[in-house]
Amino acid sequence: MARKLRIEYPGAIYHVLNRGDHREPVFRDEHDRERFIATLSEACAKTDWQVQAYCLMGNHFHLVSSGGSKPATCGHFKTSHSEAGDS
Repeated sequence: MARKLRIEYPGAIYHVLNRGDHREPVFRDEHDRERFIATLSEACAKTDWQVQAYCLMGNHFHLVSSGGSKPATCGHFKTSHSEAGDS
């Protein structure tokens, strides 16, 4: 069963959670975590989103963010972080 669509509006606050498949790590090392934060910062600048808090764990992460005027998509962020990780 698909999850319900997220209600989006300016100023909304969201809890974002992402886990690794089969409890696998989502970060390889500290440098990978730093690239993740840098990429997150770039995505926020492009979408006017603000991260209020974050927690990077070994096999998952949490973000608390508030929406801006432009929609932010996990697809954009995932692609950006994957490209950064390939270099």
